[in-house]
Amino acid sequence: MAAGESSGGTRHSGSDPAIRVRLDLLDGFRLRHDGAPVVIPRGLQRVIALVGLRPGATRAELGGLLWPDSPDERALSRLRTALWRLRRSAYCPVVTVGDTVRLDPAVELDVDELVQTAAGVRDGAVPRQAAVVLAAGRHDLLPGWYDDWVLVERERLRQLRLHALEEIARAQLRAGQHGEALQAALEAMRAEPLRETPHRLIVQVHLAEGNAYEALHAFYVYRDLIMRDLQLEPSPTMCALLDHILSPLGLPRPSGAGSHPPVIPTERRPPDRAATTTDRPGGPGGGAGPGGMGGLVD
Repeated sequence: MAAGESSGGTRHSGSDPAIRVRLDLLDGFRLRHDGAPVVIPRGLQRVIALVGLRPGATRAELGGLLWPDSPDERALSRLRTALWRLRRSAYCPVVTVGDTVRLDPAVELDVDELVQTAAGVRDGAVPRQAAVVLAAGRHDLLPGWYDDWVLVERERLRQLRLHALEEIARAQLRAGQHGEALQAALEAMRAEPLRETPHRLIVQVHLAEGNAYEALHAFYVYRDLIMRDLQLEPSPTMCALLDHILSPLGLPRPSGAGSHPPVIPTERRPPDRAATTTDRPGGPGGGAGPGGMGGLVD
């Protein structure tokens, strides 16, 4: 039996459980065998990547996705040729099981780690390694690849990561772990700056810490951003977060298209921050993000 070929679900005959094989698809295609990079032609990279992203796909499904403009028989013929070329390599990472093709069970896949971590967070667990895995997942799936199946998987993984980061921030906020919650929310904001949920979580973290100025600053940074780029206002839910701050000051609730930030009395502002918040006359203003805040540390 050729290396990489199997009649069942076991590892192929060329694999050794003591040897570590890793396939990374986030931030580019990289296959490593016991730490050493394996050079794979671009055409075969596409086959390996698709097999990794669609475990257990049939030959017909793979052929149709890889060569959508070719007739079915031609696509299957090209797939057979590609698999034959892969099996000639001592480092073949795929196995065939009947009519299906999948990665060898010995292969570690970074996408699987991201998906499993997101699933654990969704089910209520916040593993210790979650922050590390989700920070690594900030890189796009196979950047520079524009196959339809890559674009679909890229967006799926992006949404999985965003929701996981936001859920981690909520869980840590509930637990009173404000620093960790803020880092997760900032990482989500970095991934999608126009998405309201992470900005709302940032405001909530600052309020939970009693930092009213930081909460207002974060709110107006986001408000200016979406007004400039989308001509939209923050949602009523986000605006309501500031009611208990603005009402005692006799200031209006931030709402209504074209409205300006409230005038915060000068003596209430920290003097070292007032000079940095003059993007809009009379109140905290825009910017790329809250001053002094960064994403998760790599």
